[in-house]
Amino acid sequence: MIRTEGLCKYFQSDGHPIKAVDGLDLQVKEGEVFGFLGPNGAGKTTTVRMLACLIGPTAGRAWVNGLEVGRDDLKIRGDVGILTESPGLYERLSAQRNLAIFAELYGVKDVPGQVEKYLKLLDLWDRRDTEAGTFSKGMKQKLAIARALLHEPPVVFMDEPTAALDPEAAKTVRDFIETLRGQGRTIFLCTHNLDEAERLCHRIGVFRQQLIAVDTPEALRRQLFGRQTVVHLAQLTDQMVASVRGLSFVQNVEALPNQGAAGGKLVISLSDPAAQNPAIVGALVGQGAQIQFVNELKHSLEDVYLSLIGNGR
Repeated sequence: MIRTEGLCKYFQSDGHPIKAVDGLDLQVKEGEVFGFLGPNGAGKTTTVRMLACLIGPTAGRAWVNGLEVGRDDLKIRGDVGILTESPGLYERLSAQRNLAIFAELYGVKDVPGQVEKYLKLLDLWDRRDTEAGTFSKGMKQKLAIARALLHEPPVVFMDEPTAALDPEAAKTVRDFIETLRGQGRTIFLCTHNLDEAERLCHRIGVFRQQLIAVDTPEALRRQLFGRQTVVHLAQLTDQMVASVRGLSFVQNVEALPNQGAAGGKLVISLSDPAAQNPAIVGALVGQGAQIQFVNELKHSLEDVYLSLIGNGR
């Protein structure tokens, strides 16, 4: 649905090229919600602007919905919806008129019907005659989402859709994005909100001028950190640590005594905790261990992101 090969965008500053996007190779599947993560200035918005045919690439090629960027730009613009961080509404016009203008530009056949459909879907129908400039940030963002979807595009680009929104408005926007997941639309989501990416995205790409890594959040966790069991003990002895290290399937053991108290915990790297934990428990009990509880250590998407960005992988 979205494919890039060596996509580049350079800008000039004092006669020197600044690399905003440098050799991006990426494939986003049809019907996928793809999260594009990276720090400020990483080139995420520039990438979206190239894929939506708002600016041209310096080098490389890209295709959106089977159409090539640079050759089929008008058709691509008709096939995509785009939601920017700043809604950019006509603030002195009503919500209904804002949408009608864009529906007409997109050549929507039933303009009144489509406007009504999306105002109702986003709980704005009762405010349809109100000037957009009087809306809250959350209401403006919902109106901008409606505008991006009026022409039923198969591909939707969303650039920080919940930025600067209060928690209630952000939840409304996230919930609506989640409903789009079941409609077969391809959604390219740029966000700084890692919890949002975890909840909404099938796969994520971590990007800083170049693509550092791409996969599901769970697969990236396992690639970076493996799987780890944490065993909390009332007492922690060298014999207990040695008994666990002696198990053939154990990859690594880290012993962490409690600060200022008896006991501690073992952090054990494994390939299959569900199958291997019973043997670990048996070895510890054989050494007289009093086990308080056992759980799998879960790394957050923030841990994954910071590791990748910090390592520049």
